[in-house]
Amino acid sequence: MCNYYHPGLFDLCFETLNRKLSSILSLHRSTMAMWIQAQQLQGEALHQMQALYGQHFPIEVRHYLAQWIESQLWDSVDLDSPAEEAKAKRLLDNLVAELQRKAQLQGGEDGFLLKIKLGHYATQLKSTYDRCPLELVRCIKHILHSEQRLVQEATNASCETAGQAMDSLSQRHQQINQAFEELRLATQETENELRKLQHSQEYFIIQYQENLRIQAQLSSLSSLPPAERTQRETTLQNKRATVEAWLTREASTLQKYRLDLSEQHLKTLGLLRKQQTLILDEELIQWKRRQQLAGNGGPHEGGLDVLQSWCEKLADLIWQNRQQIRRCEHLTQQLPLPGPMEELLSKLNSDITDIISALVTSTFIIEKQPPQVLKTQTKFAATVRLLVGGKLNVHMNPPMVKAVIVSEQQAKALLKNESTHSESSGEILNNNCVMEYHQATGTLSAHFRNMSLKRIKRSDRRGAESVTEEKFTVLFESQFSVGGNELVFHVKTLSLPVVVIVHGSQDNNATATVLWDNAFAEPGRVPFIVPDKVLWPQLCEALDMKYKAEMHSGRGLSEDNLVFLAQKAFSSSSNNPEDYKSMTISWAQFNRESLPGRSFTFWQWFDGVVELMKKHLKPHWNDGAILGFVNKQQAQDMLLSKPNGTFLLRFSDSEIGGITIAWVAENPNKPGERLVWNLLPYTTKDFSIRSLADRISDLNHLLFLYPDRPKDEVFAKYYTPPLSKAVDGYVKPQIKQVVPEFTTPNPEPSGSTPSFMDQTASSSVSHPNNFTVFPPMSDTMLDPDGDFDLEDTMDVARHVEELLRRPMANQWSSQQS
Repeated sequence: MCNYYHPGLFDLCFETLNRKLSSILSLHRSTMAMWIQAQQLQGEALHQMQALYGQHFPIEVRHYLAQWIESQLWDSVDLDSPAEEAKAKRLLDNLVAELQRKAQLQGGEDGFLLKIKLGHYATQLKSTYDRCPLELVRCIKHILHSEQRLVQEATNASCETAGQAMDSLSQRHQQINQAFEELRLATQETENELRKLQHSQEYFIIQYQENLRIQAQLSSLSSLPPAERTQRETTLQNKRATVEAWLTREASTLQKYRLDLSEQHLKTLGLLRKQQTLILDEELIQWKRRQQLAGNGGPHEGGLDVLQSWCEKLADLIWQNRQQIRRCEHLTQQLPLPGPMEELLSKLNSDITDIISALVTSTFIIEKQPPQVLKTQTKFAATVRLLVGGKLNVHMNPPMVKAVIVSEQQAKALLKNESTHSESSGEILNNNCVMEYHQATGTLSAHFRNMSLKRIKRSDRRGAESVTEEKFTVLFESQFSVGGNELVFHVKTLSLPVVVIVHGSQDNNATATVLWDNAFAEPGRVPFIVPDKVLWPQLCEALDMKYKAEMHSGRGLSEDNLVFLAQKAFSSSSNNPEDYKSMTISWAQFNRESLPGRSFTFWQWFDGVVELMKKHLKPHWNDGAILGFVNKQQAQDMLLSKPNGTFLLRFSDSEIGGITIAWVAENPNKPGERLVWNLLPYTTKDFSIRSLADRISDLNHLLFLYPDRPKDEVFAKYYTPPLSKAVDGYVKPQIKQVVPEFTTPNPEPSGSTPSFMDQTASSSVSHPNNFTVFPPMSDTMLDPDGDFDLEDTMDVARHVEELLRRPMANQWSSQQS
């Protein structure tokens, strides 16, 4: 081998190697950069980031699989294409496999719980998204894009404040942190002053003992000769006078030190109260309010980590000050001096005990609420948490938490501190749980995973109140001690109002009660008082929040939609939004009194729309294909100005959970006349048989979705693919929809002869469906909750298929006979 050194070649190789190394490092930084930066978010941005996560996608999965998640090509999946489902399924399977692999890598005592947790998340994600993997991709894309936006906004904010320390905390959070620093310094100062006082008092006691020794010496002089006694007596008396003078001055100084220290403690207690009020009465109450609104579909309430850190700092500072006050009491008892110190210290001790009691009892909270519509004999879960449990070492002797269900009247009595011992309004199974301490997160919580309401005892109802308007609450209570049994606390907390039902048919009205309560409850109210009337815009906000949450979409209710709803609620014809801004709507109008000429209430109609959209039409709403909130007259006015074949989709006024197709076309019986036709409304039962997109595809006379979009451009991606060729000599049947008056030839892609499900329409009156294949639907097709039973539907389909398989000759011969 010939070793030959060439400087230029060496530099070139080094530069190439350096570039590759830089590229690798850059790639590694970029794959982890987003999550690292997201973890550095502060204040409101951090709250928003935490709100992205929940049961649908736990933040722990994001944390432990950060590099893997950010390295996947999520954006390459077209969410609007059903053909991409296989790619989404692979991503889901890979995610689950990666989680399982990560879980297996966990070892040791600390890794045991994490191993179980990651394994649980793998199973949970598989179960949640196995049938809809595209939803997982949609979820992760939303999370990653939102994180990127929040990080970018935080970066931009820091650039704007160049020259200052990067601080994206909100002003309120900055004030809280500044107050904590002030409290820390004040506590440190009183600690230093207390030590000085202790040293001064110890020296005072030494001098006091010296004075007693001099007194004893003076008493013993009587046994000495007179000359020696006189000389010694003079010396000792002078010394005693000096010491007594010093003791007198020092006693006054010690008393001043004690009073000054008490005043400093008094001031610190005032700051502690102010800080605690800010955290418990504002920040924690706001979190609870967000939690309540989340029950109506509002943004997730966010994590408790920031609140817990504040509460733990408070607990630490309160406990330090309490110990200082107790040491002051000990010093006072050790050296009693005239003055008001004993009374003053007693008050300080009482005040600091009240402060820590308020902190402990207020931070015993429900992290995960029980379902607010609670069905008997059905499993449910809840989680309670003590935000200061780790700091006060409560976990050293984990307390038991008990859950009982109580009525509204019992809840009122509880808040008034009236005795309700052992009183409940029902029986909950598996209602005891020991609090567990999670060292990794520092949380102390009790997870009730398998509770079930066995029975409920209802109270006498007032007036027109129904069972679905009666409110209960789940009471969680526990008892524990802190400081070596020094203080014993009996804590309790009430869940959000719960409406108990025994049948699925009651769910609709129970949800109305919950929505009204969540939307309009005032903080600190007497359980569970809500206003009987609210402004229409307030209700609009609640309905919009609910609708957007159910659609999983940013497309909520537009101003026109809300005007339509106002017209329905108030039986009004005004199209001006301003006319409704000052109007109020009562609970009775909302869900007690039926709409004029109908057998259902305003809420029942709206909830029917939500259920229909949620189960079958969500993608079409998010695509903007459904106008929905349009009445028959408005649809007619809109369509008559458009070419024949233009159609729109609107919700039925006369049927709960119904949607109809309105289109403009020539009158078959009067050439030259154009009419707007309305198809008999579809319901969830119809879409269980054939999808909306396929039904629209079947109707050849429907050409343009209002205002002018070709229907295939909007709906083609949702069409069911053509059936496969015949197998074993059998031809597969195909269900199609026709409107006889508008039927035109339409070659079938499969080449087979389809069977038809005929449906009639009219420009003014909708007639019943005429089915040529299916018999009229009987009640046996409805399950106990009144929902469509798919299994029975499949029985009908199999019966149809059997009929179609029979030779035609046999059918004709049987008919002729």
